[in-house]
Amino acid sequence: MTEDFEGDASVTLGLLKNKMAEFAKERDWDRFHSPRNLLLALVGEVGELSEIFQWRGEVPKGLPDWKEEDKVHLGEELSDVLLYLVRLSDICGIDLGKAALRKVDLNALKYPVSLSKAASKKHNNSNNTGSDSA
Repeated sequence: MTEDFEGDASVTLGLLKNKMAEFAKERDWDRFHSPRNLLLALVGEVGELSEIFQWRGEVPKGLPDWKEEDKVHLGEELSDVLLYLVRLSDICGIDLGKAALRKVDLNALKYPVSLSKAASKKHNNSNNTGSDSA
């Protein structure tokens, strides 16, 4: 079912959406894939992802001290989260790519460089959209 892809450019949200739709259809799982059920499954997968980091303290970028098998496991859990998110967005009729790009643009307005550079605190400004950042 899965071909080998070279590099990130080969894998798109559209490809993942189609793969997940095909996967569910082949197993007659569409009837179970309600937004609520997919959201709860996604939350469960986020919990599994959290467990990987739970007792490690701060972890440096690139995970230099991690064993290869731990990185593989992390990749699997990250993939579970991504796949459920893609499936949920598909079932809800949301174009996830477009929604994400819109959110980046909204966050750029909400957190202008002049007020946000090297600062981790939230600030209030006239462009506040009322929603939290990504």
